[in-house]
Amino acid sequence: MFDLILRRARLTNERLVDIALQEGKIAAVADSLPGEAKRERDLAGRCYVSAGWIDSHVHCYPKSPIYHDEADAIGVATGVTTVIDAGSTGADHIDDFYAITRAATTQVYALINIARTGIVTQNELADMRQIDGDAVAGAVARLPDFIVGLKARMSSSVVGENGIQPLIKAKAIQQRVGGLPLMVHIGNNPPDLAEIADRLTAGDIITHCFNGKPNRVLTPQGELKASVRNAIARGVKMDVGHGSASFSFEVARVAIAQGILPDTISSDIYCRNRLNGPVHSLAHVMSKFLSVGMTLPQVIDCVTWKAAEGLRLTRKGRLEVGYDGDLTLFSLTDTPRLFVDSEGEQLTGEKHLTPLAAVVAGEWFLTEEGKANVFDL
Repeated sequence: MFDLILRRARLTNERLVDIALQEGKIAAVADSLPGEAKRERDLAGRCYVSAGWIDSHVHCYPKSPIYHDEADAIGVATGVTTVIDAGSTGADHIDDFYAITRAATTQVYALINIARTGIVTQNELADMRQIDGDAVAGAVARLPDFIVGLKARMSSSVVGENGIQPLIKAKAIQQRVGGLPLMVHIGNNPPDLAEIADRLTAGDIITHCFNGKPNRVLTPQGELKASVRNAIARGVKMDVGHGSASFSFEVARVAIAQGILPDTISSDIYCRNRLNGPVHSLAHVMSKFLSVGMTLPQVIDCVTWKAAEGLRLTRKGRLEVGYDGDLTLFSLTDTPRLFVDSEGEQLTGEKHLTPLAAVVAGEWFLTEEGKANVFDL
């Protein structure tokens, strides 16, 4: 007997399937499953179901003095089953962060900041003495199932007079820790984007890929810069990392129209841009991409299997037997909604995503929208 069967769940290709969960894993997916379960929910095709949403760039170390939040407030409360904190903590605080996250329902992983302090100031890489390869390697050895990659913020306000040197150090540390993915924040120069992109290798991640700053991925003529194009050809990934100051509708529209799609859609969420915007939630960010040229299946791919693949979460991101029993239930509503990017540009979207419930390792959690939904979940 299965623990849970969701019957007539709608996939993003509009197919209706039954999904069975057993001991926290996906046990069966079929057009129709015989037999019984301890619990059954008949969705009758009224909402969509995907693998659990993964937000691959958040900030949820609650003790951070700058960017902080609670994992469950940005996770299961908004339909997100897994979050990856992107460099809030370095080697000095990563153990404390790990201990705190064990009480969360949302599954939390971390990209460790190459600076020991993490983000306790806005310029953590302005002092090269903060970059301690031994400390990073020790943390990775202690927490190999928690730390899934490295984070380096490579913009002028962070690196100060050090230019490209922190990235050179980050790449050396990456080799010491077995080639874990390196997420690199891009923003205002120096260093110039070409200096950054030319040093990235397969599996590295450029975050804030559609920012509207002068050091953006597009030329003034709207073409993808050669250094970024070459990096993508080498296997470098593009992550949205919306945030308070790092997403432009204009850049995204132009890029997507040329077939330059993000590999992952992430929020860069923390308490202030969650409560006051322009981020609000991962679902809100995902909805913006429905208005700038991406399809629903493309958007969902960016927060499921592509996010899992990019961060080597090998049992997540797919509705397949043996994968973790993480699911997100959501609706797609055809009503106008105003969206705002990080540049202040407004856009009225015709569709938006509403998360209704999250299933984490087989356990069921309604969102606020799900509790108010007109049919019983």
